[in-house]
Amino acid sequence: MVTISLCMIVKDEKDILDHCLSSVQGIVDEIIIVDTGSTDNTKQIASKHTQHIYDFHWIDDFAAARNFSFDQATQDYILWMDADDVLEEEDRLKFIAFKQQLDIDVDSVMMPYHLAHDADGKPTYTFRRNRLVRRDRGFRWEGAVHELLIVSGTIIQSDIAITHRKEKKLTDRNLLIFRKRKQANATFSPRDLFYFANELRDHGFHEEAVTVYKQFLATKQGWVEDCFHACMNMADCYGSQGKETESVKALLLSLAYGPPRAEMCCRLGSVFLESNRLEQALYWYHTATRLGQPDHYLGPVAREYWTWLPHVQLSICYDKMGQWTKAQLHNEIASFHNPRHPSIINNRKYFAQKIIQSALSSSDSL
Repeated sequence: MVTISLCMIVKDEKDILDHCLSSVQGIVDEIIIVDTGSTDNTKQIASKHTQHIYDFHWIDDFAAARNFSFDQATQDYILWMDADDVLEEEDRLKFIAFKQQLDIDVDSVMMPYHLAHDADGKPTYTFRRNRLVRRDRGFRWEGAVHELLIVSGTIIQSDIAITHRKEKKLTDRNLLIFRKRKQANATFSPRDLFYFANELRDHGFHEEAVTVYKQFLATKQGWVEDCFHACMNMADCYGSQGKETESVKALLLSLAYGPPRAEMCCRLGSVFLESNRLEQALYWYHTATRLGQPDHYLGPVAREYWTWLPHVQLSICYDKMGQWTKAQLHNEIASFHNPRHPSIINNRKYFAQKIIQSALSSSDSL
């Protein structure tokens, strides 16, 4: 059976680190903790799980810190996680079984990364990462911010998920790193430009974000998933500035990078719904419901756009048109996917009353 090193970089993770490390029991044979400057008792908590704790002088470079952590590993494979990641019990047991069968010729294992969940615990925002890699291949991280592990060779897919339990609030740490690099005239890769634009958008610098998204797309070297999401994010920036036409153009630009996706269709539907252009809104929401499932996409997928959300929006459109039977139908379809959502529950009562009122009104007219 293969052996596994868990490699992590941490800083001030006292509230969440124990949960993370406890969730890998029975999976990893070695735990490597690289501390980048904690001022709390993070290292003391880590010491309950491992003696392999190292200090790394922070140099505003996440790839450098991760590469240092990989350099300390001694086992066959390296598993990497962040402190706010966990293996849920079901995935932990699946991982134990998977480890017993893993062929040493496999170079990398891609696993789903669940970033958000609904009220029932179902993942709503997911993408895949090269999560478990063979140590002797010497794979390295690249990128000072939003770093990427560069892998090659035999790569397999697994359904074992790493779950992100985000505890930290948004900070400007990454944005400041990018701004320092820009001020120093550092070279930005296409991927750097994409994530710099994301940081600008997240912090409300919408006009500047649009400029950087355009620079990224102009390189024509970006990963297709990043190109698609650059269009989506650019549309959000335009929307925040009240520029509807530009927002629509950005959404439609995503078609240059592949067939329609539900995220794009629903956002176009929302633009037209907000301006009461109901026929156009219906078209795009209906299109979203006919696209199947997005399991073949490797980038981030917001599953609500592929399941219940377009049906809720269709029920709103049909309500505005006075077609309450159709509105009720689409609300029930939405309920199949997300039965506990408050809006869907309230809509069920509302549409039932509308249909009764409509029936009574028709009876009175007779």
